[in-house]
Amino acid sequence: MKKTKYLLFALCCLLCACGDDEPAISEGGQSANKNANGYVAMGVCETKGVNYSDIAKRLEIPKLKGGNNNLFVVHTLTDKKINYCMEYDYDKLASRWTAYQWYAGLSSKESTWNRYAWKNGETFNGYGGNGDPFQPDPLIPRDFQTTLDDHRSNGYDRGHMLGSADRLNSKQANGQTFYLSNMHPQLNAFNAQGIWFTLEERLRKMYDTSSFRDTLYVVKGGTIADSQYTTRKGASGRSLIVPKYFFMALLCKNNNTSQGGYKAIAFWMEHKENAVTNVLPYAISIDELEEKTGIDFFCNLPDDIETVVEANMVPAAWGIK
Repeated sequence: MKKTKYLLFALCCLLCACGDDEPAISEGGQSANKNANGYVAMGVCETKGVNYSDIAKRLEIPKLKGGNNNLFVVHTLTDKKINYCMEYDYDKLASRWTAYQWYAGLSSKESTWNRYAWKNGETFNGYGGNGDPFQPDPLIPRDFQTTLDDHRSNGYDRGHMLGSADRLNSKQANGQTFYLSNMHPQLNAFNAQGIWFTLEERLRKMYDTSSFRDTLYVVKGGTIADSQYTTRKGASGRSLIVPKYFFMALLCKNNNTSQGGYKAIAFWMEHKENAVTNVLPYAISIDELEEKTGIDFFCNLPDDIETVVEANMVPAAWGIK
């Protein structure tokens, strides 16, 4: 499949500045930062006139791989707040990671929408009505979208990266979490129970609180690097990547903490049925996660802070014993 026609489309989206006034949109990369994200050549967004290079400097955004096969996807709300971002691989039809923020005004605690309304007639982009509105991501060119038939009858759940329960602040914010680009195939005993489920609940209940964070920067994903996935065909006959491992990288900004007000932790787990609820064996440093995934997390932190927080992993600072 040819990608050059989509490159021209993406370049047309790079013309002017973003009107978003949410916290930390230009935070990071301000001094002594050799590995911060630079110019972004391929990006898409609901909001017109977005400066993708500015958004790529947000603290939750890992180092972009870039190139003609990788699209920087920015999902925004009608108030221009950034809901979440990802880097999407055209060749593998999967996201490399999904990144988002929690802070006062945009968190899992901002609950004005009931996701079960999808089962009672509510629709999003024409999907839903009698069930959750899973659907192809309209920002991704059609040739590179995954479809409902790709995910159907493959033996796996459509596992959210940004969880539906993470965005109950509006119908739009919740609806965008059901884009298939935000999914990886996950075993039900991993997605709906066990270690991944336990960690997602922990993030919402313990870490997304005003007493714990000013801002929490979250990166989640499944491995799509060569040798780190298998494949499975769905009802469409087309194969999707099934990650062998899943990961989370967390950066907490709280002015009451040391290390410039930041602390970080990562989690790495094999994708398998796993009823364990003790998260300690899965906790590692950001440096270790970078070695396992080849992804440069929190690259937009000033280098002196990044070096310290990515090497130091203190479970007790995250309530883990």
